[in-house]
Amino acid sequence: MSHMPQLPTDDQIEHVRRFNRFYTRQIGLLSEGLLESEFSLTEARVLYELAHRVSVTASDLGRELGLDAGYLSRLMKRFSARGLIERTPLEGDRRQVLLSLTDAGRAAFAPLNDASAAQVGAMLSDLSAGERQQLVRAMQIVERLLGAATEPKVPYILRPYQVGDIGWIAHRQGVLYAQEYGWDETFEALVAEIAAAFVKTFDQKRERCWIAEREGEIVGSVFLVRQSDDVARLRLLYVEPSARGLGIGRRLVDECIGFARAKGYKRLTLWTNDVLVAACRIYRAAGFRLVKEEAHHSFGRDLVGQTWDLDL
Repeated sequence: MSHMPQLPTDDQIEHVRRFNRFYTRQIGLLSEGLLESEFSLTEARVLYELAHRVSVTASDLGRELGLDAGYLSRLMKRFSARGLIERTPLEGDRRQVLLSLTDAGRAAFAPLNDASAAQVGAMLSDLSAGERQQLVRAMQIVERLLGAATEPKVPYILRPYQVGDIGWIAHRQGVLYAQEYGWDETFEALVAEIAAAFVKTFDQKRERCWIAEREGEIVGSVFLVRQSDDVARLRLLYVEPSARGLGIGRRLVDECIGFARAKGYKRLTLWTNDVLVAACRIYRAAGFRLVKEEAHHSFGRDLVGQTWDLDL
């Protein structure tokens, strides 16, 4: 059954509007001239685009910046009259005009560019290294969610766990399973207990944790722990919704299988619930077989627990 998309709440809309008001004030967009210059925000953005290209057609520039063709034409005429740009008819199509900055245009843009960099540098200087990283990650999330960011050349990396990861994993799994399956806070408590036990009793030779990271943000993880000399257990597999479809879940499971085989385990086992359909699909594709099912009431829900095994 398909579900109708939920409309944003009034509270969510107001939070975004409040952030917009805050940021426009923070970087001085309410002033008549941007960064105490003679240029408006739109004019400065057009100069920026022209400064970072050899040339571009007016139609392409207007489309990329979402500018009205008539407004952009008037702006280009003002720039041309001041000697800031060159307008060259496109070879083969005289209706199209290539735009590029003149030396005078680059000279006009340079102090604006330097002032912008200095302004952002001053804002960041008051933050610690960790806070700067947190801010950049938050901005990357905004870009990705609103569709402005392009796909990174490297979709994700896998790395060992580090300080801060354990608490983050418990937090994110608690939030995600509450949102997607309605599980209560006892599930987050269970994740925290499992992850804490892993750290306290970590056997470097026979256990591992893999963290999937994308553009500096954790997007998935899995643990492999020793159950006995012959049996290893796969635990707490999860992938962020924003990173699903990249094959991260299957890659994490494959890493567990490869590591378990390399360390001489005879069997890899895991426990899950049948509502986690995507994860069960990954386990089956990797060669696991369902060996046991049992109904239980956990995390505020009636569930069916499953045990899956893979002979190595």
